[in-house]
Amino acid sequence: MNGLEGGVVVLAGLIGLLTGLIAALGFRWSERSQREMAPQPEPELDDGLVRVLAVLRSAAVVLADDDRVLRASPPAYTLGIVRDRKVAHAAIREMVAEVRRDGVIRDEELELPRGPVGAGTVTVQVRVAQVGPRHLLVLAEDRTQARRVEEIRRDFAVNVSHELKTPVGALALLAETVEAAADDPEAVRRFAGRMQGEAARLSTLVQEIIELSRLQVASAIQELVPVEVDGVIEESVDRARTGANAKGIVFEVGGPTGLRVFGDHALLVTAVRNLLDNAVAYSPAQTRIGVGVRLVDGLVEIAVVDQGIGIAPEDQERLFERFYRVDPARSRDTGGTGLGLSIVKHVAADHGGDVTVWSQPGQGSTFTIRLPEAESAHIPRSTSTLTPTRRADGARPIENPGDTP
Repeated sequence: MNGLEGGVVVLAGLIGLLTGLIAALGFRWSERSQREMAPQPEPELDDGLVRVLAVLRSAAVVLADDDRVLRASPPAYTLGIVRDRKVAHAAIREMVAEVRRDGVIRDEELELPRGPVGAGTVTVQVRVAQVGPRHLLVLAEDRTQARRVEEIRRDFAVNVSHELKTPVGALALLAETVEAAADDPEAVRRFAGRMQGEAARLSTLVQEIIELSRLQVASAIQELVPVEVDGVIEESVDRARTGANAKGIVFEVGGPTGLRVFGDHALLVTAVRNLLDNAVAYSPAQTRIGVGVRLVDGLVEIAVVDQGIGIAPEDQERLFERFYRVDPARSRDTGGTGLGLSIVKHVAADHGGDVTVWSQPGQGSTFTIRLPEAESAHIPRSTSTLTPTRRADGARPIENPGDTP
């Protein structure tokens, strides 16, 4: 009996030893498998945070611990807060650095450039806060409209009242003259014609004042969408052709096609149309006006080249001021109000660009609108700087929008 009990004990020991060996081998295999499995990356952003950012109307940017942009809302790109996956402005980067140092929330109102070129600015209320051990959140609220309203209220009434005095006074004087010459039909017809001219000038002035005030009081661009530059130029030339035909002036358009910018089609047409109308008004009859397009360092350039009287250097600095006229007498003859170029300047600035002028007396002028190209536009385009398009009448196109005719 003792021998049987001893055998059972030995057998139980062998079974225990075998079980331990199997367990050890299983543990080693599990450990090795875990080492060989690729580590699963942790999500960079919490799902809840992503959902919250998606519904915010403010520009929102989430930064990693090395200041990389992990996520940015569409308004962040529209306002120019983010470019090339980086925070674009040094003032915001400085706020980010301060929050990283002490963890205290920063909240400031900043005036920032709207685009890489031009004098256009955007006023934003910026708030920077820590949202995790490694992430920072930047929120930017557009305050441009409120600030522009304050500025326009200060000086708009003064400028308008001054400019309206001339046509209103002329109409009153002409009305008195017509009344005094009631017995002279020829004089009545002559003065009535002048009254019609002053009324038309007054109507144009009021319309441009309304347009300019709309551009100055608030950014007139309600929604930024990709705009085809070809369509803008085609419509602008078509609208300006009536005045050009009356003077025998030919428009010649050239440049690569398929370029796009973010903005408002109607406002861009207004800007280019104003440049064309000016070129027609100040160019001799039977000349040509070139409209050139090209892409330079990410900027779409639209140049209007004329063979007009040119502009003196001392006048070029003030060309884009409201109501400024180089030659007031000639402006009255052409119906100019002194607001067209100011409207062009504001439209370009609201699109993150600018407008420049090259001119010499007697050699014509070149006005160039520069706008940032729409980054999402991946449209095949010509690689040449300018590909002229010949007009149906066989006239030779202008080969470079920066050259004088």
